[in-house]
Amino acid sequence: MKDSLKLSVSPQTQSRWKRLAIYALLSAIAFLTLLPLLWLISTAFKSPSENIFQVPPQFLPAKPTFQNFVRVWQTSPFGQYLFNSTLVAVLTVSFNVIFCALAAYPLARLEFPGRNLIFSGIVSTIMIPFQIVMIPLYILTVQLGLKNTYLGIIFPSLASAFGIFLLRQAFQGVPKELEEAGRIDGCSELGIWWNVMIPAVRPALVTLALFVFIGSWSDFLWPLLVIDRPEFYTLPLGVARLEGTFSLDWRLIAAGSTIAVAPVLLLFLLLQQYIVPTDAGTGVKG
Repeated sequence: MKDSLKLSVSPQTQSRWKRLAIYALLSAIAFLTLLPLLWLISTAFKSPSENIFQVPPQFLPAKPTFQNFVRVWQTSPFGQYLFNSTLVAVLTVSFNVIFCALAAYPLARLEFPGRNLIFSGIVSTIMIPFQIVMIPLYILTVQLGLKNTYLGIIFPSLASAFGIFLLRQAFQGVPKELEEAGRIDGCSELGIWWNVMIPAVRPALVTLALFVFIGSWSDFLWPLLVIDRPEFYTLPLGVARLEGTFSLDWRLIAAGSTIAVAPVLLLFLLLQQYIVPTDAGTGVKG
């Protein structure tokens, strides 16, 4: 009887049940990962009459309201904070992507003495915590007159070892035929870098830009050190300022945090289609 039951289950059915089990497990993990974000958004929409610390917790607001967002926006210069964060993040991404691409190209495609040693030295700096170089960076920033400036905020992120490593690996995956075709057309090394290599590693560039944007947008420690004038505050500093302004009203702090998180989520949704394996081999026939 048992053997007949085993034979009655087809391999397609078994495969379908395995996929369902995997999807269920992944859905549970995704829900646990998103739970803090969902709780943050739920708290931001709760009215003052609701107890946000009740047990068991209530995820859906009983009386959803936008007053928390309105109050935060009206009582704090969140428009200025949003402008500061946007400007800093855009400049940081622009400089970081350009400088990392310029540094990664010769390390990947050009032959010169000490290339591997230089690359090893750059990659080894990834293991150095930022807190170790924070004080020397701060002293250098002050000596350069960059304290309380936008350039002072982006100064440590003009280039990154991770970005150089990521783009070097991407450049190495570009077929040599594309590079040789550029030289036949009379391109200089800079022309090959711009017209051949950059389009070929676009997914890696988008990935790096997204990582740099998220890091710059959410950075709290470095802006806290170099900025002490409220007109230069970024969103993380502005949200931290709500703690004293509203005496730990978690609904308003959650509303400010939701405003700060929303642009990052939107950017990821817009760019996720470009974060795919590189199409460097496009146009090369085998």
